[in-house]
Amino acid sequence: MTAQDQATLVRRGLALAWFIVVWDVIEGVVAVAAGLAADSIALVGFGIDSAIEVFAASVVIWQLRAGAHARQQPALRAIAVTFYALAAYVAFESIRDLITQDKAGESLIGIVLNMVALIVMTPIALAQRRTGRALNNPVLVAQSTETWMSNALSITVLAGLGLNATLGWWWADPVVALVVAALAVQSGREAWHEASETATPEEHPSTTEDRT
Repeated sequence: MTAQDQATLVRRGLALAWFIVVWDVIEGVVAVAAGLAADSIALVGFGIDSAIEVFAASVVIWQLRAGAHARQQPALRAIAVTFYALAAYVAFESIRDLITQDKAGESLIGIVLNMVALIVMTPIALAQRRTGRALNNPVLVAQSTETWMSNALSITVLAGLGLNATLGWWWADPVVALVVAALAVQSGREAWHEASETATPEEHPSTTEDRT
């Protein structure tokens, strides 16, 4: 890969990360405002998920601005923490719904937010993963996995509404969401383990070359 190709991929990775930051800030503000107005814990939770995504994307921006392969160890550890935060949030919401037998009943705003998020963020996650693999950047690849998990949560909400309406399976949404939480924990472990195996800038002989 030439230096020009690498620079192009870095710019693409940064553009995708900035898009996620802007998108999730707007999405989070709308979700929290609507949730407080409608007294909807689910919508407020959707805003919390957006905040986690904003932090993860900000980590990617911080890492890529230093170079294609710079700061990977601390960035991967920060991404791992966001996976654990996502898992904790999803597990809490799911267990609460199962205990209280809270049936899927999202407001119209919640349904629209989940549908739009799914439509917009699916191609973004694909582009992130392709860019991260082409750049050999595990931080960008890890963040794309988190984006995929947020998409999966949107699917569980929409599927939960449908299953509850047609079959009365109110528990389907929280049960599937618990599976997503378990996958988030596993991804967090993998990111942390990969960070432990990633060379520091001083040990990474290609870091200087990446910046030239």
